[in-house]
Amino acid sequence: MLETTMSETASTDNKQADNKLTDKNKHFQAIKFSMIAAFGGFVFGLDAANISGALRFVSSQFELTSLQTGNVVGCAIVGVILALFFTGSLCQRFGRKKVLLGIALTYSLSTVISSFANSYEMLVVGRFIGGVAFASITVSAMYIGEIAPAKQRGQFVSVNQLLITLGSLIAFVINYFLVSSMGSIESLTDENIWRLMLGFEIVPNIIWFSLLLTIPESPRWLLSKQRDDEAKAVFEQITAQGEVSELMTDIKQTIKQDSTNTVVQQLKLLFSKPMRFLVIIAVVYAVVQGATGMNAVLFYAPTVFEQIGMSVEDTFLQTIVLGGVSVLFTLVAIFTVEKLGRKVLTVSGLLLIVLAHGSIWYGFDNASYQISQPVIQKVALQQVDADKLLPFLGKTYDTDVALKADLASVYTKKELPLISGVVINESITINPAFVLFGLFAFLAAFNMSIGPIMWVIFSEIFSSRVRSVALPFAALVQSISSWSIQQFFPWQLENMGAANTFLYYGGVAFIGCIVMALILPETKGKTIEAIERELVHER
Repeated sequence: MLETTMSETASTDNKQADNKLTDKNKHFQAIKFSMIAAFGGFVFGLDAANISGALRFVSSQFELTSLQTGNVVGCAIVGVILALFFTGSLCQRFGRKKVLLGIALTYSLSTVISSFANSYEMLVVGRFIGGVAFASITVSAMYIGEIAPAKQRGQFVSVNQLLITLGSLIAFVINYFLVSSMGSIESLTDENIWRLMLGFEIVPNIIWFSLLLTIPESPRWLLSKQRDDEAKAVFEQITAQGEVSELMTDIKQTIKQDSTNTVVQQLKLLFSKPMRFLVIIAVVYAVVQGATGMNAVLFYAPTVFEQIGMSVEDTFLQTIVLGGVSVLFTLVAIFTVEKLGRKVLTVSGLLLIVLAHGSIWYGFDNASYQISQPVIQKVALQQVDADKLLPFLGKTYDTDVALKADLASVYTKKELPLISGVVINESITINPAFVLFGLFAFLAAFNMSIGPIMWVIFSEIFSSRVRSVALPFAALVQSISSWSIQQFFPWQLENMGAANTFLYYGGVAFIGCIVMALILPETKGKTIEAIERELVHER
């Protein structure tokens, strides 16, 4: 009898151990699928950092104005804005997986066109097509939000931002290697180095497309299409034993009354009075996240470091440090989002961003510039006519705007991108500590707060009833906000100066911090359906 009891106890213990092992494997599967879906963020980060490195060479080769330079960067956001009008309906009709596969192919097409561009117009077309593919971030967040466990959804969705920062870091390393090798590798020239920077993207594009073929479709989307058996099979791969039936029932109850909604009907529901508070949260968060200046630093990183007075090679080296800081603090967000919550990270991050931009402003506002003989000698080494600077010899400037205006008056659009950094490097008197602290603090704050948390919030506050249109709408607002930064940053540097540009970004962050503290709810640990019922019911 005792032996039988001991045998039954041992058997029970073995089953429990097997269940724990199985649940652990399922958790690993959910992580794997999320990482693959989020790999589009890696490609996005790679693209953003690559264009930041290629920009000075492209500007010189095609003799671009500051607004045309902004177009090369900003046209990508125009592409994603256009794509977001169709992303929701495509996701609803074809599913998240097929749309992600289409996006991966679009990235590849963009890479080929951009790297072989023989004119400014062709490059803009290639960048625009790549912008269409930037919708991958929205679709990835949608997919991850629908397969991640409620208690860990914040960590899973934050993986998107982690891969963006990893992609940027890899690109910064490659760009630095290429720039530092220009003197030792004869085949590397100002005319072709940017093509290698942009063309490298084809490798991760192919890898991502291949990996996407291995992931399942979103189980919530399958349920919305009455494909219950397929949805159950997916949930059994990623959900703990005993929870599948209850989870499917909860999701079905949420989508039942709206399962036949068209995109137009979903839009009407999204903008109905009960949903108004959710829309306000999404719009405010999207505007603040886009307008605090991240894309200025990310897409124009070497240009930003040029303003401090660094050499070309040093600017590219500093971008690697920026990339490392971004990765590190994205990991901080991933490991704290479920402990501290979304609201705490958002508000504290915005406060740090205000401090960071204030430091950058102070550093640039107290800088001065003087054209001296060493400046002229350095410009001569660039194989550019240095005698054009002789009328300004001994002249002192209180702002970078005045200096750039004089340079633009004597140098052509082809020469200006090649010598402006050299002139600033040799002529500037500045305490770089304030600017460097501000830049690194800004990157840290953004990547541990509003960078990843925005996508967490977007994936949580909208249920399956409207998610196919709500996430693209929120991303559309964020994209327009980001576009304004990308498009006009070169113009702002030229006409407002670095100090006032970053002061403006700090003002946006300050206002955003106050508003977010007042309206942002805490959503950690709750199911998507419970969050929407709570917020819509309360309002």
